[in-house]
Amino acid sequence: MKFRPCIDLHNGQVKQIIGSTLDNNENPDTNFISDKPSSYYAELYRQDNLRGGHVIMLGPNNEKAAIEALKQAPTYLQVGGGLNAENGEIFLNSGASHLIFTSYVFSGGKIEYDNLNKLLKNYGKEKIVLDLSCRKRDDNNYYIVTDRWQKFTDFRLTEENLSELANYADEFLIHAVDVEGKKCGIDCELIKLISSASPITAVYAGGISNTDDIKFISTNGNNKIDFTIGSALDIFGGKLSYREIIDFTKKINNNY
Repeated sequence: MKFRPCIDLHNGQVKQIIGSTLDNNENPDTNFISDKPSSYYAELYRQDNLRGGHVIMLGPNNEKAAIEALKQAPTYLQVGGGLNAENGEIFLNSGASHLIFTSYVFSGGKIEYDNLNKLLKNYGKEKIVLDLSCRKRDDNNYYIVTDRWQKFTDFRLTEENLSELANYADEFLIHAVDVEGKKCGIDCELIKLISSASPITAVYAGGISNTDDIKFISTNGNNKIDFTIGSALDIFGGKLSYREIIDFTKKINNNY
């Protein structure tokens, strides 16, 4: 189990946003706005040898800040947000290890296999991460959401569906949108679903607020689930020590 750091960008700034409020207006509920550039966090993660973190561009005007972060830590970070089969090369050339896709693959509420195949042809499976961020619907099942996490698709998280998507991706990134940014605890049900249904590594994001949450992921993750923390970390204005999370993860992996 790995700790995967993050850099969330909104209007060119590093921010921590409550995911469920990120709609088309420009004033989502924000937990933290950094006075440091994206490159500062990229350098921090590089120095601590934290590979596989992600830079997420939340809306327009974030490309410059994303590229600055990628160039500061080549091959350490993935990047996502508005990517498609044509515009990913500039980020790979800037140092991204992987490209993260959501809305290009899930469009109009449905999965677009033509687009998936274009990604596979242009970038190769080993460079693709599929963002399967999800929310529960009234039927008590999890469905992938797109367009800044505001629109439901008809694609349900099941073992069959995750096995199919694993043919197109190196790993999955899964935000539990209903708890994302709220520091209210993890979505235990979703974590158990991912661990049983996903045939490839998945990175869980959403609600981690203490080390017990990390223990739960380690115990129930079936060696498939890594994790990321945003708003709860002290480097983003929270109470959890970034340094202690790194050390705690090492202890868990060494069985204390």
